[in-house]
Amino acid sequence: MVNVPRLVIAAPASGSGKTTVATGLMAAFAARGLAVSPHKVGPDYIDPGYHSLATGRPGRNLDAYMCGTDLIAPLFAHGSAGCDLAVVEGVMGLYDGASGQGELASTAQVAKLLRAPVVLVVDASSQSRSVAALVHGFASWDPEVRIGGVILNKVASDRHEALLRDALDESGLPVLGVLRRAPQVATPSRHLGLVPVAERQGDAVDAVRAMGERVLAGCDLDALMALARSAPTLADEAWEPAYAVVERPRPVVAVAGGAAFTFAYAEHAELLTAAGAEVVVFDPLRDEKLPAGTAGLVIGGGFPEMYAPELSANEPLRRAVTELALGGAPVAAECAGLLYLARELDGKPMCGVLDAEARMSERLTLGYRQAVAVSDSPLAVAGTRMRGHEFHRTVLEPGAGTTPAWGMHQPERRVEGYVQRGVHASYLHTHWAAAPSVAHRFVEHCRAR
Repeated sequence: MVNVPRLVIAAPASGSGKTTVATGLMAAFAARGLAVSPHKVGPDYIDPGYHSLATGRPGRNLDAYMCGTDLIAPLFAHGSAGCDLAVVEGVMGLYDGASGQGELASTAQVAKLLRAPVVLVVDASSQSRSVAALVHGFASWDPEVRIGGVILNKVASDRHEALLRDALDESGLPVLGVLRRAPQVATPSRHLGLVPVAERQGDAVDAVRAMGERVLAGCDLDALMALARSAPTLADEAWEPAYAVVERPRPVVAVAGGAAFTFAYAEHAELLTAAGAEVVVFDPLRDEKLPAGTAGLVIGGGFPEMYAPELSANEPLRRAVTELALGGAPVAAECAGLLYLARELDGKPMCGVLDAEARMSERLTLGYRQAVAVSDSPLAVAGTRMRGHEFHRTVLEPGAGTTPAWGMHQPERRVEGYVQRGVHASYLHTHWAAAPSVAHRFVEHCRAR
């Protein structure tokens, strides 16, 4: 049974201020001494980093496309166990989800699965009375979605606020907060969204503190907490990594981290640990050696293109990665990891495990994917079906090896990625909570070395 008070922070459209409000609420409630559980709808890796900074807890994703609808409430229960409050930041507009698949993976769907009240963040910068029609439309569109109140963002003045409040008086929805324009709280972005926390260090701490102060000054935290407590009990058991009795010693799985490799789901490390691995994080920008006893390697996503010269300059580590991979060790590489294993990235030498070259592109590749494993690898047996997500502005040539990693079935049919020796490298981001056997298979391959 899940009794955690909870709120879903949504908006009519992207750019309305969801991240500022959600992160600010997390920080403001945490400053009150509450244990706040942070969550993000969808595959986003960057926002959860700010959430973690605000709460001191791992930021977790709730992705109904990659993990399936049945796992949303259990994953939420797992992440929010023992907390006083959970704040879930939505994705895009409230009712926007996987392209062409109705409500699947939308914020609205997740709110319904969690039976959580929704707080609608509205960018009021270019409207007054029309705000009431906008809010009424969103509140009445799906009767199963309970919008419990509104936070007005980018309000220009006291008079502007009065006009907005007067208009919303007739909507029946309370105004739970009013935030004035505050560009100093804005977080810097680049081609894939916000700049990750790991790259901003002190600036990120200051930004999160400013968000918390802004929300504290402009929002009714008591009313928001009362709304969160109105969420009914969920009759779902918490998701747990499938702990297994394993022999000793535990194989060391090295996981790339640091500023260049910031994209990771918290459940992946938990699943690897549950499967019997000793997970050790290393930083390819700074560490010249892999962790002692490394039997397997996981290199997730991030921004290697921003650090190509530094990654290239770390020749000792590149050699160590190459020797490990060519020696047949299990290596799982997603997106940034794929580029790091290539021969070069934007003309800078990388590890050279894969006979491919990568470069930046003007084109953004973005979207959910349906995929099937083309051949056996340390991650999956041939024929395994997975759902994933692509998110990059780079191009790899060739895009697939003689033994590809995945056959894609959405939005178009194609093969992609590389399987060679123990390496499985691909642009596709996957969420292993949807298929825990991936982690168990990977660790078993590590143990067999």
